[in-house]
Amino acid sequence: MEFRRKDILDMASLSGDEIRMILDTAVGMKEISTRPIKKVPTLRGKTVVMFFYEPSTRTRTSFDVAAKRLSADSLSISKSTSSIVKGETLLDTAKNLEAMKPDVLVIRHSSAGAPHLLARRMKASVINAGDGMHAHPTQALLDMMTIREKKGHLEGLRLAIIGDIAHSRVARSNVVGFTKMGGHVVLCGPPTMIPAGIESLGVEVTHDADRAVEGADVVMMLRIQKERQQSHLFSSEREYAREYGMNAERLSRASADVLIMHPGPMNRGVEIAPDVADGPFSIILDQVTNGVAVRMAILYLVAGGVRHADTD
Repeated sequence: MEFRRKDILDMASLSGDEIRMILDTAVGMKEISTRPIKKVPTLRGKTVVMFFYEPSTRTRTSFDVAAKRLSADSLSISKSTSSIVKGETLLDTAKNLEAMKPDVLVIRHSSAGAPHLLARRMKASVINAGDGMHAHPTQALLDMMTIREKKGHLEGLRLAIIGDIAHSRVARSNVVGFTKMGGHVVLCGPPTMIPAGIESLGVEVTHDADRAVEGADVVMMLRIQKERQQSHLFSSEREYAREYGMNAERLSRASADVLIMHPGPMNRGVEIAPDVADGPFSIILDQVTNGVAVRMAILYLVAGGVRHADTD
């Protein structure tokens, strides 16, 4: 199978075969990071521009490391250092970037749909590194890679996602990707943090964290995204930790070989207890390691394969 997709915008647009191809390619890419010299010439001569309108540590750094390990030239632009602060529109910024002939644009934006807009207007491949509360496909892919690596498969697994579902693009992307690959997803959080009608995505919804964890193969904790909330959606952090935080006692309800995940950044003592975050079931740092491998795979597939520039 040839990977002929120009852009990586969301999980909904990827087929099961494309997801498997990305994950399989990432396995090979991960080996490169274990070598004494962590570099291959695969994307030499290609240019990757990273345009981040929102703060990011893991995702931006991960893409930067991924590009450099494939020998691509990479440069980062933030909102504060771009002409956007002078009033330039996103589309004009994109046109100017396009005139510099980059091969890939990695964008994180606070507005849902911004990467899709650019993908329609640019010849360069566009990779969505998170748009508003909509999608974060590379995070879902690295999560799926990590689960598959530890469990051997994705089909039939029970994934509990607990926390601020309403404001989480990570939750949305994992719901779409995980269910597409045959997994079962349970969403849990306070009623104020669960979007109305999300059951239509084929997920189970509960407001009882103990019930969500019961028999779970994987538990993914999410932080409370205060920066996206217009009002306080819970009474106190102490109450939230008691009702929805992951501690050893609550975790004991899960399967014996449960995996604990978190996309970061973590608020220790709120959504996750330190002994759980650092405990034997935690694969949080594995997620970070696999993030580089998945992003190497995506950069390679959109910029280094046989895809024609005008192929959708």
